[in-house]
Amino acid sequence: MEKFTVYKGLVAPLNRENVDTDAIIPKQFLKSIKKTGFGQNLFDEWRYLDHGEPGQDCSSRPINPDFVLNQPRYKGAGILLARKNFGCGSSREHAPWALDQYGFRAVIAPSFADIFFNNCFKNGLLPIVLTELEVDHLFNETLAFSAYQLTIDLEAQQVVSPDGKAYSFEIAPFRKFCLLNGLDDIGLTLRHADKIKAYEAERILKMPWLATQLP
Repeated sequence: MEKFTVYKGLVAPLNRENVDTDAIIPKQFLKSIKKTGFGQNLFDEWRYLDHGEPGQDCSSRPINPDFVLNQPRYKGAGILLARKNFGCGSSREHAPWALDQYGFRAVIAPSFADIFFNNCFKNGLLPIVLTELEVDHLFNETLAFSAYQLTIDLEAQQVVSPDGKAYSFEIAPFRKFCLLNGLDDIGLTLRHADKIKAYEAERILKMPWLATQLP
């Protein structure tokens, strides 16, 4: 998992409340047994004018010019600005996969659905909760200024605007540690690889029949 320390990126404003996970990555794309390739289908039903299917070449599909991510000024955005209750609906982990693989490193909103919120941390995507008033201000700034960027300092737990205004956010210490060090659940376990190997070796010495291979 990629480390998250300080990130500066272009902001894309998604001015909708209660964006559910089926909108983030529609159900037909959950057929894939891989964890990659979902970025091109992020917000598929909003980005494109036709119905998308897994494995389809998206380069020739008709796009919706009114959708925010299809507007040239937001191309390459790495921070998604959203409204309350973002990520509601089903618990699919594909939703943060799709956001991450599209290129987003963080989502800022007044509130998130609990399961989506937890899944973000497990996949290196930082969900930031700010007040509705603060989010309103950031929407106004993003819409008013082209190429509007924010800097996110995870160590300081601040979102900093171009004029130097800082917005503080809360994050659990353990989650902060994992993001700063790029550790997902597997990475956390592998930190103890030597102890795991030692335990396995000792167990085989005490119970050698466990090493017997069946024909």
